[in-house]
Amino acid sequence: MIIGEGAEAKIYSVDVFGKPLLVKVREPKEYRIRELDISIRKSRTKREARIMDALNRNNVPVPRIVAAGEFSIYMERLSGRLMKDSKHSAMTMKKVGRVLASIHNIDIIHGDFTPANVMLDGGDVMIIDFGLSDYSKDDEQKAFDVLLMKRSVSPAMYRIFRDEYVARCRKGGQILGRLAEIELRGRYQTRTLG
Repeated sequence: MIIGEGAEAKIYSVDVFGKPLLVKVREPKEYRIRELDISIRKSRTKREARIMDALNRNNVPVPRIVAAGEFSIYMERLSGRLMKDSKHSAMTMKKVGRVLASIHNIDIIHGDFTPANVMLDGGDVMIIDFGLSDYSKDDEQKAFDVLLMKRSVSPAMYRIFRDEYVARCRKGGQILGRLAEIELRGRYQTRTLG
């Protein structure tokens, strides 16, 4: 049964030998040259599976990979609700900041770090959808992960998230400095375009 669809993939809920799983399938894009489409879908699927596996090995709370094919990833199906659909507390924001710091400390960026990609189950926080993730040491790419969360939550919740992130991330202060530069560039562009 299909339970979600994004720009690149469809998500199916399946039972395999009585075990509930999700399958993320990258579908062909008719507008791309066939050989290029195959290459892109294979490489993105492989990268996403490798990143999720690396995060699991580093005890970052993400879905566990069960199997990966050329264009599909089978992973554990999580229970809970998306953060975007839930009330969240200061403790939740601390946990989210801690998890992003863990991701950045092993030089991975999420690429779409918003409440739509955070699952809450009781007191647990799990990060999902690594379709835009990559390996990166670049502070600016890490700052964009922080910026996406900042734009998605209230200022008070962001401060709690930010403080925990800085306390746990090895380069947290440096990354926040880069975030300030990004925001200044954005403000300058907005003013000069008007």
